[in-house]
Amino acid sequence: MSVMDYSVAHMLAGALMLASLMMLYQKRLYALINIYALQAFLLSLAVAWQAVLQHAPQLYITALIALLFKALLIPFALHHIVIRLRIHREIETVAGTGTGTIMLVGMALVALSMDVMLKAAANTALLEREDLAFALAVLLLGLLMMVTRRNAVSQIIGFLSLENGLILAAAGTKGMPFMVEISIAFSILVAFIVIGLFLFRIRERFDTVDLRALDDFRGERRLTEVSSGRSSCGNEGKTL
Repeated sequence: MSVMDYSVAHMLAGALMLASLMMLYQKRLYALINIYALQAFLLSLAVAWQAVLQHAPQLYITALIALLFKALLIPFALHHIVIRLRIHREIETVAGTGTGTIMLVGMALVALSMDVMLKAAANTALLEREDLAFALAVLLLGLLMMVTRRNAVSQIIGFLSLENGLILAAAGTKGMPFMVEISIAFSILVAFIVIGLFLFRIRERFDTVDLRALDDFRGERRLTEVSSGRSSCGNEGKTL
């Protein structure tokens, strides 16, 4: 492998991780969806370049699936959902986790991924080891977005970004079965359809996709059940 080949692969994987950090910083829902589309486009380029380096034509199919579904179809569907449900465009974070704090945690996760994976995969080739480190960083940053955002759509994007890290790891590891790559790519499509239906049901029931509404409803329901239990106990006491 030439220095140029290694540099291009390194640049694409690093850009994928940088897009994950950019998503953590976004406060507008439309911008978040657009950056996810950019990340998916970079993923398709990274997988296609791995196909060239590994002389693996099957990876071109994975790259094409990532381009069509993850970079084009899913972002378009997310924009449609945002418009259809009239979701508030400002993204709220969990209490006590400002943007600055989230970015610091994200950078710490990136450093942790590099340190852990570069040591754990010390016996593998340099490019594979670094791709696995970048993939782990993308996975952890997607998980961080899921646990620090209140809006259900932003949590979905975090889940999709997490899955991008899995595809990057699968493509960068030589010998990964092709059916595993295809199953990963299509599983996210099925999950997206289910999540889309789930969002519409939440909107119809609570008139919002903010997860605080679910917490409030659960608390109110618990209070109602407790009050009903007390009333029934009181009525039984009077009867006795």
